[in-house]
Amino acid sequence: MLSTLDNTGMPAIQLTPAERKVHRAEAHHLDPIVMVGGDGLTPAVKKEADSALKAHGLIKVRVFSDDRLARDAMLQELANELNAAPIQHIGKLLVLWRPIPEKEKVVDEDRMPGPRDVKVLKYSKRGGQRPEIKTLRVLGNQRLTPGGTIKRAKAKRPLSAKKRNQSD
Repeated sequence: MLSTLDNTGMPAIQLTPAERKVHRAEAHHLDPIVMVGGDGLTPAVKKEADSALKAHGLIKVRVFSDDRLARDAMLQELANELNAAPIQHIGKLLVLWRPIPEKEKVVDEDRMPGPRDVKVLKYSKRGGQRPEIKTLRVLGNQRLTPGGTIKRAKAKRPLSAKKRNQSD
């Protein structure tokens, strides 16, 4: 994949014929996501195509126009404005590709720890044998006892009114 600057100053995506062929094959089974009606390329259509490219990377656009030159111009305009690579124009279908951006991972500081795997050694009651190694998965609401078994963590129950009055 090559990247050069287009007339808007944004890097335009240039694909090799082999990459274009791979994307054409991937797009074969796709259904059109964006439809361009009689009003042509409206800002709403461009916004929808942009969000579809962010989500899927490879999309088909159906154009309800009989003019081939107008459809070709729409393909070039969408590719330039959305910084996408035109893959194919066949009939009333246009295929566009743009790499999916990496999603930022948000660190949640309030998150509790998840399950953890713990190795437990169980020694034999007879002295001459090797200890048995078991891997146990301990969930967030469980604890490991000294004997090597898993128990649910005890929930702290509120004291009843009667017991609260007795302790005072």
